[in-house]
Amino acid sequence: MKSPKVRKDKAERPEYEETEKTYEELVANVNPIAQPLASRKLSKKLYKCVKKAAKVKQIRRGVKEVQKFINKGEKGIVLLAGDTLPIDVYSHLPILCEDNNLPYAYIPSKMDLGASAGSKRPTCVILIKPHEDYQEAYSECLDEVQSLNLPV
Repeated sequence: MKSPKVRKDKAERPEYEETEKTYEELVANVNPIAQPLASRKLSKKLYKCVKKAAKVKQIRRGVKEVQKFINKGEKGIVLLAGDTLPIDVYSHLPILCEDNNLPYAYIPSKMDLGASAGSKRPTCVILIKPHEDYQEAYSECLDEVQSLNLPV
């Protein structure tokens, strides 16, 4: 008689250990076009703002959806993941944002951006819409993103 195979839980197996990368490690993997890149402190604020916006369904996620609503004239803060490859997937969005006077910033990790939006999948672009439920956090993030130096 065969003995049943005992499967270890994912947490017990060493290859599944999830190690959280530091901000510096994430910044080492960003694309050359990722300017203006949010600082560690601003990234944290933006992730919290995305979390609050996702709770009240005030985000647009993904290149197609964000592009569609920017073209329709929707306002908000655009967050782009700096570690997205190939760059061509979303390289047109910063120009679109500048044409529509939308503030945008790059964040080091698409995994963290997706996680903050309440998704298990990585997300390379998110548009945070303004809403009264998180107005204070939104306006603080908006001011800081607008103060970032845009590339010439």
